[in-house]
Formats: sequence, structure tokens, C-alpha cells
Amino acid sequence: MINLKHVEVFHAVMRTGSVTAAARMLNVTQPAVSATLKHFESRLQMKLFERAGGRLIPTPEAQALLPDVAGIYGRIEAMERLAQDLAGGRLGSLSIAAASPIANGYLARTVASFLQAHPGARITLQSLASPQVLDRVANREAELGVAYEPVVHAEVQTELLAHNSIACVMRQDHPLAQRTEILVPDLAPHSLITYLPQALLRPYVDRALSEAGISPNITVQVGLSITGIALAYHGAGIALVEPQLLESMPLPGLVARPLLPRIEVKTLLLLHRTTPRSRLLEQFVTHLRSDLESTRSVHQKN
Repeated sequence: MINLKHVEVFHAVMRTGSVTAAARMLNVTQPAVSATLKHFESRLQMKLFERAGGRLIPTPEAQALLPDVAGIYGRIEAMERLAQDLAGGRLGSLSIAAASPIANGYLARTVASFLQAHPGARITLQSLASPQVLDRVANREAELGVAYEPVVHAEVQTELLAHNSIACVMRQDHPLAQRTEILVPDLAPHSLITYLPQALLRPYVDRALSEAGISPNITVQVGLSITGIALAYHGAGIALVEPQLLESMPLPGLVARPLLPRIEVKTLLLLHRTTPRSRLLEQFVTHLRSDLESTRSVHQKN
């Protein structure tokens, strides 16, 4: 049967016009090229070259075979270029699931800057609740998850990405907006907006309010941070939410102030334990960590 070695030698001889040049091109001996070419002609049961003055003259049959052989090599070269692009992270697809404040905040910014550096890549970004993010990764529906703790699943491993804090988001004309930091007891007389009882971050807020010994005036409960931020923008009160979304997309007239004691929440990377990581995934995670580190450095300087 015809094999790729036959095709490789035939293609080299057609390109170079001699056994010597073909051997040099393939980095093999002249006898090896001659033997393979002879074997190829035997398999095809027809002559491919005429010998004339040390050169090989292609027969009409060889000329008829050349377009198909060139097509094979064109596909191989295309495959090599594709492999190089995939290895370099310039091509490929990546599916990401993230908690809503993260997906619509700094992660959207990071995806945009990553695509500018990797224009051939394609990314799917889903904005979900943290438990849904865990399900997507566990079921291999997303290669990468970014969510708040806690995350417990036998099929999912986690890596710490960042430490975040619940903050006070309010209009800049609110009485507490002039402060650089706000103590939890200072919230007692004010209308508060925070998460629904079943929301993942609500226990963190309740614990801080309880430890401060205040009876909070929670007037609105929301499922998403963005809803709380929108309510604060319209003057419904102080939103006790994760402020990363506001930092990524500032709203004129709205400010975020640190809350003390800090209500800290860990942000985690979620990856399936047994699914191999693509080069594109590794490069995106590196880019994400670098982007967050740059943002932290800017905030520290300010």
C-alpha cells in the first residue's frame, strides 16, 4: 500500500528535481530516497520519472499526481500552523462560568484585554450564581469557574484567586459618603440594601451585623449585587454588596466605602480535577492573575 513515506519522497523529488537534493531536503541518504521511489513506482505499477543527465524528469503520470500530493502537503502545513497557534494560545476556545458580580465586573475587563492579545481565540462567558458555577465546572460544561467560597465538590479543585470584601455602596450625597471608612454600628439608623437570605453572601453580612449588636433596617433584599447597586444609585439606601462591579464600571454620583470590621470573602478559581488544561486556559489564568495584581497595585498607590 501507498504510505506517507512514499508521498514524502515523491514530493521532495518533484520539488528538487534530483535524488541528491531530495535526500538533502529530507535529511536521509541518497540510497534511501532511490529505494523508496523505486518501491513507490512498483506499488503504483507505473514509471514516475525518466533519468536524463543526472536529473529526474517527471512523467505525465507524475505530473497528474502532483496536485493531489501538493494538496496533502498543504493540509499538513495548515495543521502545523494550527498546532503552533494552539500551542501559543493564539487560537482555540475557552468556556468560563463566573459569579455575576465577577463576570460583569473585572472578569469582563480581563476577557476583553485577553482577546486583544489573542484575536484568534473565542471565549464563552456565563454570568451565574456561585452554586451554578460549581455545577457547570463539575459537569464539564465550563472549563473554568470563578466563584465565591465555599466550594465543596469531589470533582472540582479550587485555587485562591483573590480576597474581596463587602462594602457600602451609596450615593455621594449620602451622609456617610464623606467618610473614608464606615463602622458597622454606624449603619444602624440607615436604610440598608443587601442580599436575599438564600444568597451565598448573605450569611457574611448577617454575621457582621449580629456581632456589632445592631438591629439593621434592611429595606430591600436582592439576588444580585448589580440590583443592589442600582437601588443605591436611585437613593433606596446603602447597599451592602461586593463592590467589584462598581469598580469596573463606575457610576457617576455613586461611591463605595470600606466597611469595618471587614467582611472578607474569598474568590476561587474552579477547575475539574481530571480534565486536562488547555494552553489557552493556562494563559488566560495567568493573564487574569496579572490583571488583578495590576489593579491592586493601582488602588494601593491611590
